[in-house]
Amino acid sequence: MTSVKEFRVDEPATAEGLGRGRFVFTDAYSVFDWGQMPDAIPNKGASLCTMGAFNFELLEREGVPTHYRGVADADSGDVVPLDEAGAPPTEMAIDLTQVPDLPYEGPHAGYDYDAFHAAGGENYLVPLEVVFRNRVPVGSSLRRRREPADFGLDDLGGPDGDWPDEPADLPEPVVEFSTKYEQQDRYLTRAEADEIAGVADVDALESLALDVNRVVTERAEATGFVHEDGKIECLYVDGELRVADVVGTFDENRFSYGGRGISKEVVRQWYKANDPDWVDAVKEAKESVAGRDIDDWRELCDREPEPLPTAVVEAVSDLYAAGTNAYTDREWFDVPGIEAALDAADDL
Repeated sequence: MTSVKEFRVDEPATAEGLGRGRFVFTDAYSVFDWGQMPDAIPNKGASLCTMGAFNFELLEREGVPTHYRGVADADSGDVVPLDEAGAPPTEMAIDLTQVPDLPYEGPHAGYDYDAFHAAGGENYLVPLEVVFRNRVPVGSSLRRRREPADFGLDDLGGPDGDWPDEPADLPEPVVEFSTKYEQQDRYLTRAEADEIAGVADVDALESLALDVNRVVTERAEATGFVHEDGKIECLYVDGELRVADVVGTFDENRFSYGGRGISKEVVRQWYKANDPDWVDAVKEAKESVAGRDIDDWRELCDREPEPLPTAVVEAVSDLYAAGTNAYTDREWFDVPGIEAALDAADDL
């Protein structure tokens, strides 16, 4: 089980071919890479499954290869297209690839990607996250790592070349690569990403990410959203890359509606404002693991997150569900409209 969904294997993948399995979406959530948090958010799992399936089917119609096979109908259990599901689904049928172990050899040697690829061969989950950005929101990590001038945004920066205090639109989408299976995600140079990708081609990964970004961005615009950034994961099999994991949800991507953000950033900001000691402890643990023989920073964190108040849980639940209704243009959930849901989130 991941921090937000269970993983079921019906037929395991082998070196010779893909397997079959399912994602079972739960109402758990994660922020700051903590893993499963103390609360559950009702309807979150069904919202993510529904929105992810909707986007996979958009991609398939656009000729973008994916590992998606359909959703489980709540009544029959049969795998069907999303529009044949009688209720918001919580199970997604997928093709499976191999996910080898990534050995950690200590602070000097680091992670053994050669062993990972030796085990994966020509059928494996690429150990990268491919990030695409259309906008640089105030909370984006890009602001800490790059300057506006790097993207032709010289006029937006302050007198010292700093980022402005409001979101900045990029003239063209930007693609970055980060690690997938290391205990702390880190952004990579293109050369580093190419080495970690194995036999998968980094240019092809970028092209696939841009295709996904285009499809999701067009759908967002058609339904009143702005698609700010997101990520994909990919499997490699027999020389072909396919989009894996889940695509274009409020966990994987950042959207806004009418200038207001709609993603799990709402929960991150709540913890920053209301449980700052835990947020600081997480940051300190991530920093202190450097140079040690262990790579799991959670072992060094001396605090646990506080549970969310009931009002926050209810507001975030409505936000996920109302956003899914609006994005898919179907009333899957009996919740207030998206404007009302955003108003409630603003009051947290």
